[in-house]
This record gives sequence, structure tokens and C-alpha cells, in this order.
Amino acid sequence: MAALGSVRAAARCFLRPQSCGVLRSISSSSVLQQVRAQAEKPKAEGVFQVTMLPGDGVGPELMHSVKEVFKAAAVPVEFEEHHLSEVQNMASEEKLDEFLDSMKKSKVALIGKIHTPMEYKGELASYDMRLRRKLDLFANVVHVSSLPGYKTRHNNLDLVIIREQTEGEYSSLEHESAKGVIECLKIITRAKSQRIAKFAFDYATKKGRSKVTAVHKANIMKLGDGLFLRCCEEVAELYPKIKFDTMIIDNCCMQLVQNPYQFDVLVMPNLYGNIIDNLAAGLVGGAGVVPGESYSAEYAVFEMGARHPFAQAVGRNIANPTAMLLSSANMLRHLNLEYHSALISEAVRKVIKVGKVRTRDMGGYSTTSDFVKSVIDHLHPHYGV
Repeated sequence: MAALGSVRAAARCFLRPQSCGVLRSISSSSVLQQVRAQAEKPKAEGVFQVTMLPGDGVGPELMHSVKEVFKAAAVPVEFEEHHLSEVQNMASEEKLDEFLDSMKKSKVALIGKIHTPMEYKGELASYDMRLRRKLDLFANVVHVSSLPGYKTRHNNLDLVIIREQTEGEYSSLEHESAKGVIECLKIITRAKSQRIAKFAFDYATKKGRSKVTAVHKANIMKLGDGLFLRCCEEVAELYPKIKFDTMIIDNCCMQLVQNPYQFDVLVMPNLYGNIIDNLAAGLVGGAGVVPGESYSAEYAVFEMGARHPFAQAVGRNIANPTAMLLSSANMLRHLNLEYHSALISEAVRKVIKVGKVRTRDMGGYSTTSDFVKSVIDHLHPHYGV
């Protein structure tokens, strides 16, 4: 019952953002004051506070792009910026706590990729993983959608990947049981499996989607993935209007490449979700064009769908800001800033559809700055007149 209570709260946060403390109520008596304030300097109480974590690689450059577009679009958002990096010697419990304290106030964040070094330095859990666990960001959602005007091997794709991201292979439970023998534990629990399954079906219901596919490897991991699969099957019975099927992870990878149109909503454990996120992003253009988001019962974090630091592009002004801009637009929709969300999202899509300004990963020669300038130009309704 605790798991169902948690997922109900998460559904409220996802489906009605105002219920998770994101929105501030405005009384009818203050309407006149707001109208007057529009002609004056905006007041602090009319601005939404959002936590920002630029991360590593091109993260700071992408966040700068977001700030520039938000400024041009007059978005009523104020960022509280924090820095946490394991590769730039900016990682500590104190900095993590500062970020978490900010999240307790804002409830919403826009974050870049926090790169995790491969070297073992005495701590198995990365700061990225610890951050997600402390916020209980159990549901990662990646909407993989083709961008009109940008042709890829598969066009007109529209599918959603929902990943449980607080347990599974990423539980940070490893030890050397004997010389040269490492045991890495994969944790699957009924409570968290039920929670992510219900989130997936609630998402499908809310978004008008018709099918949920549970991705697993229960034929080999009979107990762990077997439990995950059973939980999905049990939850599916509560949603008779949503078609439910299952698919083994290796077959799912092949099917995504051969015929991705058969999928609608996919739900899966942690590691599989990480792999499928990246594979699916590649179908529509790569990590630079796919936004993502993560939810808990109380918090919402917006990020890139395929998390890559793109370190080789740092300082070269060549990173594609599409994914981060679309993610920031999704964040605005979560805050019920529908007008600003649509304004930015449509501007980004217009730039891509026109095709004159494209970064290198999309086959063009434009810089990050060129792309951002074009987006800002397209924010104006009389562009080109």
C-alpha cells in the first residue's frame, strides 16, 4: 500500500503540478495589482523559482542557451544555480546538500549531465545516482519524437520510454567475494516495480496512448526480472482499456531498429531503460534532440533524454541546444506556463523545419550561438515580415 500511495503522489505531481507545491496560488483580489505590475518592473512574487545544475561537458553552454532564450521570451522564471561535478573537483556532501535544499524550495530543476568517472575511489554510488535517490526520482520519462523537417532513417516516430531509476543494476552494491571474483547485485523490489508500472499506465491513460510494453529478461533472470514482469501484469489488469504486452530486452533492441512504429509506451527496469533511451534517441537524430524528465512524488527534474556530457565539444560553440531547449519548454508546461512553453517549443521546431540553421550533429555547419539566435528570431510572431 505504501508503494501505491507513493505513485499516487507522483501522479499528482506529474498530472497536476500545482499539487506538488510547484505553483503559487493567485487570489482574485490581486488581479488588478498584477495588471499594474505588467507596466512596471516585474515583482519577485510573480516569478517561479527553479533550481539549475549545469553539470559537466557542454552543460554550462546549454544552460546559457536556455537563459538567453528565456530572457528573449520574457519567461517569468528565476534560476538558482548550483554546481556539482566529480571531474571538476566540485563534488562534496556540502554541495549536494545545497542542491537538495534548493530543490526543497523550488520542487523543480533543470539539470545537465553529471559525469561519472570510471575510476573507483572508495565510493560506489556516483553523485548523480545519490542525487536521484535522495529525491526519489523513480520515474524517468523520455518522449522520442521525430522532428518535422529533419529526416532520419525512421520518420514520424512517437514513443515514450519509462524507466525505473532508483534500483536494479544501479544499486551500487558490489564486492569482491574472492580474489578475482566480483559480485554485483541487482535489486528488484515489488514495491518499486508496482510503482513504476502504475506510473506507466497512468501516463498512458493521461496522454491518450493505447499500449504499454513491459521490457524484461525474465527468461534468464527468473526471480528478479520475473518479479518485475509479474508486477507489470498485475497492474495491467487494473487498466483494461490499455493494451499490454511484454518483450525481452534483446528482441526489443532489434525491433526498435527494424520496426519502431509498433511501440507506444515502454516500461522497464533501470539498466534496460538507460540502453533503450540512447538507442531510441539515435533513431530520431541523437542525444542533441531528445528531451527527458524525471519524477518523484514531490519533485520534477528536466534534462536531456540521452545523458551525454559531449566533453569533446566544450568551448567550441558546436553543441546542439535542441534537447535542452525542448526540455526547458516541457518544464514550463509543468509549471503551467503554457504560453511560454509553446512559444519556445514552436520556435525550436520552426528552426529545424526551415533547415537553414543546423548544428554539426544534424549535418549542418551552424554554431550553438547561431542556433540560439535563430530560435530567438522565431520567437517573434512577425518573423520574416
